[in-house]
Amino acid sequence: MWSAAEPISLGTADRARLKSWIRSKATPQCIALRAQIVLMAADGLSNNRIADELGVSRPTIIDWRRRFAEGGVDSLGEIRKGGTPGRIPALPKATVDAIIDLTLHSKPKGATHWSCRSMAQAAGVSPAAVQRIWSAHGLKPHRVETFKLSSDSHFIEKLTDVVGLYLNPPAKAIVLCVDEKSQIQAVDRTQPGLPLKRGRCGTMTHDYKRNGVTSLFAALNVAEGKVIGQCYGRHRHQEFLRFLKRLDDAYPRRLKLHLILDNYGTHNHPRVGQWLAAHPRFVLHFTPTGSSWLNLVERWFRELTDKQIRRGAFGSVRDLVHAIREFIAAYNRDPKPFIWTATAQSIIDKVSRCKATMETL
Repeated sequence: MWSAAEPISLGTADRARLKSWIRSKATPQCIALRAQIVLMAADGLSNNRIADELGVSRPTIIDWRRRFAEGGVDSLGEIRKGGTPGRIPALPKATVDAIIDLTLHSKPKGATHWSCRSMAQAAGVSPAAVQRIWSAHGLKPHRVETFKLSSDSHFIEKLTDVVGLYLNPPAKAIVLCVDEKSQIQAVDRTQPGLPLKRGRCGTMTHDYKRNGVTSLFAALNVAEGKVIGQCYGRHRHQEFLRFLKRLDDAYPRRLKLHLILDNYGTHNHPRVGQWLAAHPRFVLHFTPTGSSWLNLVERWFRELTDKQIRRGAFGSVRDLVHAIREFIAAYNRDPKPFIWTATAQSIIDKVSRCKATMETL
């Protein structure tokens, strides 16, 4: 049973005013809540029942009943502290500048980067204030991106060659991005994961069992987006030659095949060179050292990892190879070519700026 409560006496005009506050989208939520409290109290509902239906505490109900009794409807719109509802007092400019300077030019003791809480403690503000400052100035100390500047002495020549194939492919030829994803582990989980359900994501154990490895040789057709892939137990020049022979059989002999490759040793093996000399329709284009991002098949490897390998469970290498083949078949049914847009000059300019920045450190 709800405890009895003395109803509030509310006139017709005041009742209409309170209802208009509740209906208006411009009314601050805190004031709309107070209006609901008074209206429900005027209808004879108990404090406990009002608190239960509105999801507030009983002392809050009692406080606003008292304030209404003392000051009427106008008292419901008063803000005791902080000015306008929802308005957060601005921090002094000196404090904001100090937080930005600390974020950019220092590190907390015993850590590699600042967190909202560690910065808040150092600056004497709230973590929420730190987050607002970081968001306003585009600062994300919790994130880091990787990069690598190529030391290849022929960087510009190789870059221009590869980008030229993307932006201006030769006529009567096929451009293929070729690479190997080596040492793919057939990982199985120690226990079955729980399935996805409403309110809960799928789960998998953090520990796992290794059941062997395979190496995937893949060629991405830049124009069509289709992929030819083959898994081998080892990653040597012998396997690379076998894959080249498969590419030779897969495309019409009248077409030249331009292959974009990295500088891995198997691609420059003498036996590979002999085979290529006997098959002149194969033209190799090497990316600069340390520039795997230039090879679009690396982007496709990410698709394979994210959508089939990382969350998979494979009891054997055979299961892993089957899953890779299944992904390739599904991908080729509706291929989406990766479109290269950056010019060679824009990349050269960006690398030059990065080198200039590093020289100042």
